[in-house]
Amino acid sequence: MIRFRPLAILCGALALAACDKNAVQDITGTLPESRIKFFNFGVNAPAVHFYANDAKITATTSATGVESTNGVTYGSVGSGGLYSRIDPGQYTFSGRITATVDKDLPIAAITGDIATGKAYSLYLSGPYNTTTKQVDGFIVEDAFPEEIDFSVAYVRFVNAISNANPMRMVILDQTAGSTELSVGDAVAYKAGGAFVAVPPGLYNLFTRYTGATTNAVSRTGVSFSGGRVYTITARGDITITSTTATNRPFLDNTLNR
Repeated sequence: MIRFRPLAILCGALALAACDKNAVQDITGTLPESRIKFFNFGVNAPAVHFYANDAKITATTSATGVESTNGVTYGSVGSGGLYSRIDPGQYTFSGRITATVDKDLPIAAITGDIATGKAYSLYLSGPYNTTTKQVDGFIVEDAFPEEIDFSVAYVRFVNAISNANPMRMVILDQTAGSTELSVGDAVAYKAGGAFVAVPPGLYNLFTRYTGATTNAVSRTGVSFSGGRVYTITARGDITITSTTATNRPFLDNTLNR
């Protein structure tokens, strides 16, 4: 039996008002030790609910008792950014369209093994193909330290831009001068770097191709607090130069802990 439970909340009847029968969750017994969170970073992808095999994990509440056609939209993370508990095992994860047209059509099938006691992030990524109605995707382990040092923040970089070369991320403290700090090595598409301890502060973030001095993607004014764990993910289309387009290259900041 698959059991899912968001961290920090108990999914009762109200939270599941929009879910159909294949989404009923077992709220008895011991919580599964493993956990996972879901990102819709597929460029121009429709809103989806995420499934593990045939069990729905993310859903949107509805006051009518009928499943909402809203879901996890592009650029968003499911379950409000919280992890969902999941039993260890091998799964085929999918994102399924929530809109009335093509409802429940899987637009991705991502296989992965979930190990006991570990945390994961799953990403829809790359461009959405409107003809085949498919998008790419991948899973990375969220291997942050078990023992947290509250005097530092932990940061890692994930590359979810399919048409970008491997990039490394550097950060610059806005108040501490001009010395940049490298957050790990270059990261290829569908991969994530290691978590790196950095001093708490307000930072500007930049990603660069190997050997380059110019920035591929940048973001300013990101706060890292002591005792917290963060994932910075590059998403979007690297060829877009607009500063306002939805599918422009962007650095997403998500709290892991």
